[in-house]
Amino acid sequence: MQIGPHLLRNNLVVAPMAGVTDRPFRQLCKRMGAGMAVSEMVTSNSLLYGSAKTRRRANHEGEVEPVSVQIAGSDPSMMAEAARYNVDRGAQILDINMGCPAKKVCNVMAGSALLQDEPLVGRILEAVVRAVPDTPVTLKIRTGWDREHRNALNILRIAQVSGIRALAIHGRTRACGYSGDAEYDTIKAVKAAASIPVIANGDITTPEKAKFVLDHTGADAVMIGRAAQGRPWLFREIAHYLATGECLPAPEVAEIHEVLLAHLDDLYSFYGQPAGLRMARKHIAWYTRGLADSAHFRHAMNQLETPGEQLEAVNDFFWRTRERGSRLVYLDAQANATQENGTIRHRQAA
Repeated sequence: MQIGPHLLRNNLVVAPMAGVTDRPFRQLCKRMGAGMAVSEMVTSNSLLYGSAKTRRRANHEGEVEPVSVQIAGSDPSMMAEAARYNVDRGAQILDINMGCPAKKVCNVMAGSALLQDEPLVGRILEAVVRAVPDTPVTLKIRTGWDREHRNALNILRIAQVSGIRALAIHGRTRACGYSGDAEYDTIKAVKAAASIPVIANGDITTPEKAKFVLDHTGADAVMIGRAAQGRPWLFREIAHYLATGECLPAPEVAEIHEVLLAHLDDLYSFYGQPAGLRMARKHIAWYTRGLADSAHFRHAMNQLETPGEQLEAVNDFFWRTRERGSRLVYLDAQANATQENGTIRHRQAA
């Protein structure tokens, strides 16, 4: 898939997730097979550009190209300024957030709340595209504000006229949040009307599901978010399945341990203390979710106060997991899995 001058190595994209898709996570997912990873959203409020959080989100040092940065806001001129700010700091693709359902975002008429005001959508898109004429601009949306006001097709038309180069669509309305099933038929209709690449997002949790969504919707790519939390090798599994029709062997516990340790090292380096320690906790929870005794382990781990203690606890937990026996259950919110002889085998949830 191509976005502007950037030819992606495949059609697998990491969804922007606040507090998750920082540089360490983006880099990890790219190493594991993702063709592109979109950053967690950066505010368009210039008063916050000097904050530590904004500086970290605008830090792309050493990141594998292309660097895609998502910006959020509701004022066209501020969004244009944010686009220039991030391009000056290394962004090669600018993504505009009109899909976030969080109340604190929607309450300031940003994120998916913008879908209620189509003229404002047009003004924002035009202002950002004009501000960075040499940088491709993409857009992420939902299918509409609620089921009675699905307007994804209208937003597509506005986006294409404004010069947007690709559209990612989460197959739910803002009112749906993350409940119910994703509306793949809506995404299919958008793709059928589109002259720009369309990226399908929502409930893509297995290689088989990724292929189904691509085939059903005709989308150019799939975007994966929550299913990759604690499971970044999902991109490797999907890429292999799409290429061969065969499922890769699931990762062994030893590999998961190794991947987690490398991820923790990147988090400690990127955030420093104590932020790195706090940020690591949720990732450790995701990697260990469903393994035997993991609830007790997570509770104890969250009380630790230094990276050294955290690493020691992780190592101890994984060594005990590997030694415990031949059959363990590894469950997450998206898939069921059975572990036999040290290997975690995933199967699609019923």
